[in-house]
Amino acid sequence: MHPVTEDDIRASFANCSQGEAKRIPMPRDLADVPWPELDFLGWRDLGAQDRAYLVTPRGDGLTGVMLRSAASRKGFLRRNLCSLCLTTHPGGGVSLMTGRKAGDAGRQGNSAGLYLCADLACSLYIRGMKSPGAGGRMEETLSVDQQVGRMSGKLEEFLARLGV
Repeated sequence: MHPVTEDDIRASFANCSQGEAKRIPMPRDLADVPWPELDFLGWRDLGAQDRAYLVTPRGDGLTGVMLRSAASRKGFLRRNLCSLCLTTHPGGGVSLMTGRKAGDAGRQGNSAGLYLCADLACSLYIRGMKSPGAGGRMEETLSVDQQVGRMSGKLEEFLARLGV
């Protein structure tokens, strides 16, 4: 992913109003983001932990979506699997994140969801730059590039379900 500006990010949101996009808190460390290692930029709202944001390059521009996460189940011994990067996390390391659909469907309250790494660091897990701690990554025969391709395809399918 190439470096993007706050204005680029705000203009990319497809499942919220322009007013909502203007109020989205930007990641604190935008200047320190490891852009070459990211396939999408994801972050949580520190003021409202049930909100998350994801911005990904698509075509000639960016597409951003506002997400809500279900309450995490911290303390549970169960492990959960991220649908994008196939990283296994213990407890609340994976969260069901739902996005409002674009257009009339979203205004009627329709949404789509996907189980994602709670910290939205899928790109870093695939590249071995971040460890899920007590969880783990499944051993795969696919190369990192192939894993990134699979993840990108799954993300594209999710965005299509959101109608963006």
